[in-house]
Amino acid sequence: MPYKVKLLNNIAKAATDLLPKELYEVGEQVQSPDAIIVRSADMHAYERNPELVAIARAGAGVNNIPLEECAKDGVVVFNTPGANANAVKELVICALLLCGRDVLGGITWARNLAGCCEDVEPTVEKGKKNFVGGEIAGKTLGVVGLGAIGVKVANAAVSLGMKVKGYDPILSPAAKSTLCSEVTVVGSIDELWGCCDYITLHLPLNDHTRHMVGAQQLSAMKPGAVLLNLARGGLVDEAPLLAALDSGSLRGYVTDFPNEKVISNPKVLPIPHLGASTPESEENCALMAAQQLRDYLEQGVIRNSVNYPAFDLPKTAPCRLCILHENDGADLGGMVRVLLEDCGIVDTHRNERGGAAYTVVDLEHRPIDQAIESLRELQGVLRLRCL
Repeated sequence: MPYKVKLLNNIAKAATDLLPKELYEVGEQVQSPDAIIVRSADMHAYERNPELVAIARAGAGVNNIPLEECAKDGVVVFNTPGANANAVKELVICALLLCGRDVLGGITWARNLAGCCEDVEPTVEKGKKNFVGGEIAGKTLGVVGLGAIGVKVANAAVSLGMKVKGYDPILSPAAKSTLCSEVTVVGSIDELWGCCDYITLHLPLNDHTRHMVGAQQLSAMKPGAVLLNLARGGLVDEAPLLAALDSGSLRGYVTDFPNEKVISNPKVLPIPHLGASTPESEENCALMAAQQLRDYLEQGVIRNSVNYPAFDLPKTAPCRLCILHENDGADLGGMVRVLLEDCGIVDTHRNERGGAAYTVVDLEHRPIDQAIESLRELQGVLRLRCL
């Protein structure tokens, strides 16, 4: 029987081509899917079928997926960090340039001269002084969050002549190795607010980061600074933000998530969620999502899961038993060995992440159905697959 993969959004054809037709049934009308590929569709009210084992989000943010509920059901949720990083980086650089000078205001004014001004060229020369702005070279940029996107933004800003300071509470070795040596990494986010001409946010939205930029942070920012948020709208508390814009202490705000509260403010640059909206980015995310699903469905490999531990070892025997279970300290490994003692255990691995755990057993022979059912009935076992 082929694996069934349901698409909740349009996905690049290059990604679905990664799922061979002889092994996969893929489409929007698939019923009782084994896996789902999703972009922006809201899955909080989605009724998950019992056969569902994995969800791949073609993008970095997973706010549209109920992660804890999926974990309790033994459904592994993947995302695609870094696949859209270049697209977002380019839009951040674009926003920095637009904030440095009133380019948009100048373009609008120049267009309005058409048909109502006989001497356009001298009028342009006379009026251009109203849209003069400064260069970003030599200015200080603060980058909050040095993940895949933040590192690219920081490095690009250095190449444009900016002074760059970055903050990340957990700077990964991979990020550190690719970060330009001219970027100053600070030990506290509070070191950024008062010294930066521009601050750009690159963080996920969760209970710890919601409204992380509020009245206290805004009041500490350098007078005349600009705040850029192309990460998640909920990172900024909009009531004190608007107050700071109205008072002039904050010169501008760029958001990729405009709403009715901010969209009419003349000091807000509202971008219609274009951060990852490029054909290249959408294809990269879809390809990564499809490959991660295939690796998990066929091999039990977990890469870039947001609710289960990673596991990235190839099979070392003909049969692989994959067990998603609660991380409650029970000797699941011992019980597995007892139940599978006649199957020729080659390797056993257990990885943990918070309250979730993943045990993988490679076997010379497939267990009998009775042993598999006995394993499924063990306390704490959420999902068992035999590959």
